[in-house]
Amino acid sequence: MVRFILHRVLQSILVVFGVLVIVFLMVHLVPGDPAQVLFGDAPVPKAQVEEVRHALGLDQPLPFQLARYLHGAARGDLGRSLKTDRPVASDLARAIPSTAELAIAAMALAVAGGVFFGIVSASSRNTWLDSGVSILALLGISFPTFWTGLLLIWLFSVRLEWFPITGQHSLRHLVLPAVTLGWYAGAILARLVRSGMLEVLGQDYIRTAWAKGVTKRRILAWHALRNGLIPVITVASVQFGTLLGGAVVVETVFARDGVGRMLVLAILQKDFPEVQGAVLILALAYSFSNLLADLFYGFIDPRVRYG
Repeated sequence: MVRFILHRVLQSILVVFGVLVIVFLMVHLVPGDPAQVLFGDAPVPKAQVEEVRHALGLDQPLPFQLARYLHGAARGDLGRSLKTDRPVASDLARAIPSTAELAIAAMALAVAGGVFFGIVSASSRNTWLDSGVSILALLGISFPTFWTGLLLIWLFSVRLEWFPITGQHSLRHLVLPAVTLGWYAGAILARLVRSGMLEVLGQDYIRTAWAKGVTKRRILAWHALRNGLIPVITVASVQFGTLLGGAVVVETVFARDGVGRMLVLAILQKDFPEVQGAVLILALAYSFSNLLADLFYGFIDPRVRYG
């Protein structure tokens, strides 16, 4: 078990390292000079621009810049924002709680809704309930996240006036963004739970349980659902990474301050340190969620052994 955890942690470190290197190279290959961006549209002497480039270390060879950035990141120093001159780490510290709140709420809704509707669909196969769940799942998978958010804003904020459109100061501000972000993942999980449970319900040991008089609730909850949870955990961990990526869109649509919105603004402003810091946090969260999923396997299915 310990060897497995160390192996997965090492894999995660390599993944994060690879992401950092790729993102660093990509943002430095984007057309435009960050030093010039700092001055806006105002005409600035070339010598002054070169002075800023030198102060930021942008005139040094790219491998040297990369080595310096990786050395700083290993010590927790992610540099300073080119636009605000604040430490990137402090900006991330302010943005992470909002994104974490949104991602966790969306994931909770996705898992709870996906498992519930998947059970309802599987236990009511070929009925109107099954068809209704399938339609909801199809809509959730088909609608782009930004379009779902706009539809929910139009219906529940503009027409019904139940929830505020923007902000993040209360639970009511969190409802629409969380539903928008979690609908897609919940739809995928519902279809997966349905198919997994239908496969398990066709096994011989389930028919034996029916013959012994085991209640339907116990068969569904203890046998069918539990034995079909491993693929659900796998997809849920992957979908958590998708939720983090979708937070970029949702935070922009609902004007929430978070890592996603910070990343969008940094890209538009060519603020390289902020872009790299935001991507680092997303990569760490994605790797950590996959590691937790691997560890949960042994608790869900005793047949899983860690080598």
